[in-house]
Amino acid sequence: MELLDGKKVSTQIKDEIAVEVAKMKKRGEKVPHLAAVLVGSDGASLTYVGSKVRSCERVGFESTLVQLPSTTSEIELLNKIEELNQNDDIDGFIVQLPLPPQINEQKVLLAVDPDKDVDGFHPTNFGKMALDMSTFIPATPFGILELLERYKVETQGKHTVVIGRSHIVGRPMSILMGRKGWPGNSTVTLTHSRTKNITQIISQADIVISALGVPNFLKAEMVKDGAVVIDVGITRVPDETKPKGYYITGDVDFENVSKKASYITPVPGGVGPMTIAMLLKNTLLARERHRAAKA
Repeated sequence: MELLDGKKVSTQIKDEIAVEVAKMKKRGEKVPHLAAVLVGSDGASLTYVGSKVRSCERVGFESTLVQLPSTTSEIELLNKIEELNQNDDIDGFIVQLPLPPQINEQKVLLAVDPDKDVDGFHPTNFGKMALDMSTFIPATPFGILELLERYKVETQGKHTVVIGRSHIVGRPMSILMGRKGWPGNSTVTLTHSRTKNITQIISQADIVISALGVPNFLKAEMVKDGAVVIDVGITRVPDETKPKGYYITGDVDFENVSKKASYITPVPGGVGPMTIAMLLKNTLLARERHRAAKA
């Protein structure tokens, strides 16, 4: 069994990006600038956004955190997004989800300029991804592809089972694993809460990508020997015996599944760090595109 070490690989990617940014500075070019919009003070969101800001500093990007109160109206947020769309200094920005109930998430995602949508959530970018065109790939699926590539995991002709059909992970992942090229060229089954015989389907998989958000859902008896297991789930489970009052776990019963898997991602330290690294990669790509457009 080999560990797909997202922490290690994300560090390598950040080092590579830092080298590119240093070259930009040497040439007297503008460095990439990533902005993050945070509405309210959700604990997990604050942690994620803080981590993104620190990562920007580490690679030499400029970063801006736009923090708005939880009482922000939809129109106020849309006006702020339009401001960021028009600001030539900002190459890419993200709106941290979830948003407060008074704001329509879909309206907000549609308002982001596709050329600055480094999360890859806009329908324009999603459509381009589905058609194999050059675009921003959503950061988590992009991170999974990068892990598979760097560990040289064979995907061609393999049966990939994706668990979960979210627009952020499950659905894009199912499209990307079935695309021509590598990582890809696999036969994909997309499963979800309404799938019948889900255990039987998973047991036939060469590659399992679980993005369900149910702690320890995937048990050892559900996977075949030698399967590649990617755990996208991350859940805080309350536990009074732990210093923080909780522990973090994924969708996979790691201890037992790891005994059968050929490759497996840990939680934490697997897919999570890759997501932030690929967000930075998308921002670098956005900067290069904006420079090329002005040339």
